Amino acid sequence: MRIRDKVCIVTGGAVGIGRIYASALAAEGGRVAILDIADGEGLAAELGGIYLKTDVSDAEQVQDAVAAVKARFRRIDVLVNNAALFSALPLARYDQIAPDLWDRVMAVNLRGAFLMIRAVGPVMEAQQSGRIINITSGTTYKGMPQMLHYVSSKGGLVAMTRCLSRELGASNVCINNLSPGLILSDSIKANAEHVDMASDRVIASRALKRHGYPEDLIGALLFLASDDSAFVTGQTIAVDGGSVNT
Repeated sequence: MRIRDKVCIVTGGAVGIGRIYASALAAEGGRVAILDIADGEGLAAELGGIYLKTDVSDAEQVQDAVAAVKARFRRIDVLVNNAALFSALPLARYDQIAPDLWDRVMAVNLRGAFLMIRAVGPVMEAQQSGRIINITSGTTYKGMPQMLHYVSSKGGLVAMTRCLSRELGASNVCINNLSPGLILSDSIKANAEHVDMASDRVIASRALKRHGYPEDLIGALLFLASDDSAFVTGQTIAVDGGSVNT
């Protein structure tokens, strides 16, 4: 129970890998708030937490949701910036990506994380403690064809983490990246285009020659959310079977 009674926000926590993150934090004693546009009411009830319908790209919705979490629990200890557009994105060459789609990916994946940190950060600074976990991607380090919008958004998130570690460190707030490789979550398996294109190539690039599953991410998540990582900030932990070296 490494995070007993810690208040944890998980964006995009109602479905896919986000659901696994929320469940893992609750299993370790965390009090979980799920922020998502998808319905997380049932999961929140199951975990003894709360659900707030939130579009993380909307500044007003983010401020209202964070204020509601703070009012309910009086503090915020862990923020997992997981909400992102990926599995539903069609593969497309750089010159075939519509500007409106580019903007939407950046709005959710990058702006959304910024807005969440902008709202949660001052709460953690006032407490003089906190953990922020940005879910990035191994594609930032080795590139991925036909996914320029997604990879660029995650690269921006890596840079954001490095900058904010310098700003938040004086307040004992740690911010790090959890960087999964290709993980066979339910949402990824539903998009055969992604799985078919990447699976053989990704496994060939790994030191551990197998698929990755959502459960493979839990250990690193709990490490970054707990006091075990109290002297770790501005870093990236890649959970990808040894595909990249960060």
